[in-house]
Amino acid sequence: MSVRAKFRVVSVTDFGFTKQVKLAAISDDGIPENQRFHKATPSGQIEMTIDNPQAAEQFTPGKQFYVDFNPVE
Repeated sequence: MSVRAKFRVVSVTDFGFTKQVKLAAISDDGIPENQRFHKATPSGQIEMTIDNPQAAEQFTPGKQFYVDFNPVE
């Protein structure tokens, strides 16, 4: 079974050759979809260090992402 969560980028720190990206579970901002995600996962954090510039530029503060968790067989 897979699980889908929704996260928002809260910060990006540029270290020159890598970027550290921090995401937090979506908040209840009155948008019906976000309210549903917030009810299922009211809190959570993801922190990544990315050394691929093209991947890192996808993450900007405020941008939202779906995160799918799929078990590895």
